[in-house]
Amino acid sequence: MIFSVLGDWFSRSNKFERLWLLAKIEFKLRYYENKLGLFWALLKPLMDIVIYYTVFNVILNQQIPGFASYLFIGLILWNFFVESTTGTIQILNTKKYLYEYSNMNKLEIYIATLFSTTIGFFFNFLMFLLFYNFMEPASKGTDIYSLWIVPIFFNMFILSLGFSLILSNIYIIAKDINQVWQVLVQFLFFLSPIFYKLEIFTKALPSMTYANPVAGIIINARMVMIEGKTPHLKLLAFDLAYAFAFLILGLYLLNKLGSKAAEKL
Repeated sequence: MIFSVLGDWFSRSNKFERLWLLAKIEFKLRYYENKLGLFWALLKPLMDIVIYYTVFNVILNQQIPGFASYLFIGLILWNFFVESTTGTIQILNTKKYLYEYSNMNKLEIYIATLFSTTIGFFFNFLMFLLFYNFMEPASKGTDIYSLWIVPIFFNMFILSLGFSLILSNIYIIAKDINQVWQVLVQFLFFLSPIFYKLEIFTKALPSMTYANPVAGIIINARMVMIEGKTPHLKLLAFDLAYAFAFLILGLYLLNKLGSKAAEKL
């Protein structure tokens, strides 16, 4: 049942060309119709860093070495997760014309939308690299361990795709999931070590490192990008297991509920 969704997509021709075309269109619609355009996507994480840096490093005196970079990598990963999930809750309604009139596979609509968010993340990540290597006084510089960011980001992509599928298909039968998710996002934000010292976070919430997959992804990203270490492999395995479990559940819901989206939305 679940594999029928994947099988349908894999059996189609020119799927990667369609994904890339859809992603580019989505990216342009998202940024280039606004006056600030892509500049806003780059400016937002910097504004967030200034706010949280002032509150947690200046006022609360967290005393974390390289705190700006510590915040930077955590926030761009967190923003990717939030944009990917909140931005797709109504996707089966807003993109109804794509799967109803063009016979396009629903799954590739999700993947293309996340690809467009990935383009924005790529620009933010380049900004992080420039900041960390040339402006961060406590920088150790990027090294071979930084390549681990690829499987770590893949983990975040699959996790975000899984949540996107789950939330958007629940929306078909319960439209208030949008408001519920906004509250849950705030809850998850404060249960992730985005601006806390890792020692404080793990001491206060020892089980949350494994219970919250977003927390584990951020922890591992900082280990490979800032600390110059290999990621915590057990934590990475847990987070990948979470991500694929949510993806399987999302595909199941897409097969059960998504098939009725056109008539219910």
